[in-house]
Formats: sequence, C-alpha cells, structure tokens
Amino acid sequence: MTAWSGGAGSAEWALLACVPALALAIDRVLGEPPLGWHPVAWMGRWLAWLGVRVAPPAGQERAHAFGRGALAWCASAGVVVLVAWALQRWILAQPAFLAALALALLLKPLLAWAMLHDEVLGVERALLDSTEAGRLQLARLVSRDVATLDGGQVRESAIETLAENLNDSLVAPLFWFVLLGLPGAALFRFANTADAMWGYRGVRAGRDWRRAGTWAARADDVLAWLPARLTALLIGLAGRLRGWSRLPSEAGRTPSPNGGWPMAAMGLVLGVRLGKPGVYGLNAAGRAPEGADLVRACAVASHVALAATVLACAAVLAAVVLS
Repeated sequence: MTAWSGGAGSAEWALLACVPALALAIDRVLGEPPLGWHPVAWMGRWLAWLGVRVAPPAGQERAHAFGRGALAWCASAGVVVLVAWALQRWILAQPAFLAALALALLLKPLLAWAMLHDEVLGVERALLDSTEAGRLQLARLVSRDVATLDGGQVRESAIETLAENLNDSLVAPLFWFVLLGLPGAALFRFANTADAMWGYRGVRAGRDWRRAGTWAARADDVLAWLPARLTALLIGLAGRLRGWSRLPSEAGRTPSPNGGWPMAAMGLVLGVRLGKPGVYGLNAAGRAPEGADLVRACAVASHVALAATVLACAAVLAAVVLS
C-alpha cells in the first residue's frame, strides 16, 4: 500500500502523475492564495498562538519546556496530517480527472516557487535604482539586519535565500508529496513553519526558545535532510558544477545541517562567495556577486524547479502503476 493506492488498477489514474506539474502551473498563473485561505498562514497563526503558551518568558526557565514544545509540535503535526489524509482519501474516491485537479489545487499552497523567484529577482531590479531600494526589497525575504549591507552583500543574501528556500519551498514539499501524498507535503510545510517560528537558540519576542523550540528545529532538520542534498545535486547539475569534491566541506561550514548544501552548491556554481558575517562563509575564495550572478542564480533555480517537478511526476506515475 502506498499514498497512491487509491488509483490502482485503472490507467486513467496515471493522471495523478500530473499533479506536481499542475500545482506548479497554478503557482505561476494564480500565485499565492489570500492569507485568509492559505493553509501555511493558518499554521503560522496557530503556532504563534500556541508558542506563547509553550515557551517560558525570558528569564523564567522551566524544566519541562522541551517536553511542552515537543508535545505541542507532535499534537499539532498530527492534526495537520490527519486533515490532509482525510482530504486526500476523499479526493481519491472521486473520478481521476477531478482528483488530479483537486490534489493540485491543495498542493499548490504548500509550494511557493513563483513568489520566491520573483521576489529574489526583484532584489536586482531594486538595486538598479539604489542600494537602499535593494535593501528594502531584501528585507521582505530575510530576517537579518540589512541596514548596513552594500550592494554585493545584498546580492549574497538574496542568492542564499533563493538557494535555501528552493529546497524549503519546492523540492522538499514535492519530495514528501511523492512519498506520502498530500499528508507528507503538509507535514513538511508545518515542520518548516514551526522551525521558522519556534526553532530559535535564544530569546525572541520576550520568550525563551532554547529548550521549547528544540524539537521543532530538530524535526525540520530530519525532514529536510535528504531533500536539501537532492536540491544541491540538482543545482550542481543545472549549473554544470565542476568542483563537486568541494561541496561537502563547504556545506559543512554553516550551523544548519541542511541549509549549507543548496547555498554552497549555488555559490560554487556561480563562482561567488556567500556568507553571513560572524557566522559562516561559503566559497571564501570566490568573488563578490554581481548583477549577472543574481540573474543567473534565478535561471539555475528555475531549471532545478523544472527538473524537480518532472522527477516528482515520474515518481508518482511509477507509484500509481506499481500500486
């Protein structure tokens, strides 16, 4: 039994293989749904409400903060998976054409490729006006302080964001969709959102996340581990990387066990240095990024998005045929 067993025995159920491609097409044509209808936004609002009840106030260490955070994460993730499973089960009971379209419409909000691509490319367009305009555009994408960044550093941050979120916003959700269907993609997006909101190593917004957010951070690390390396592989292939032997050591320079892989691959492909001052540096011998590098990074990422979607379609087709 697999996530796609509902279509076994009928050739028309091969239409399910079109779901990743349909979702990406919807993503490009329609963009992001309104926040009121966006499941990731729902997850974020729930995590924000729950977070102040999980993490202790700064300076008030609680012995059970880790357990509270882990239990809250598991219970919430269980609800997300159960709802997604029930929806998919009902959808797969419908005619194949309607099932494929419905799954694509539900998968789309769990992907955010078009917005990521356009926002990152918008950084270069803004830099053509002024460095300050570039900083303002970058601030829409990153949480770091951008006030003192020069043009090259703005491009560095934009390229890093593009590479890392290429995994988080596209490759990883597709990977888990192939393995577990809609529940898998929903689980990853929940884990990734929880990591962004809870996975801090210190105090944020008056709450101490050192223990309360540990489970959320580690869960995201586990779920993103293989997809991050797959993303790096696809970036290397799309960009015709020659220094493959350098990739593992460069990727290991970041605190994250996963984020360094796609970022290092993109830096090596472009021949540019990337990094966060005082935290890490990737491809330190590379040159500072120029405008053409950011444009090329978007082109490489677009090729990866296409390749990942084709691979996901092929994998779903194989699962349907073999189920």
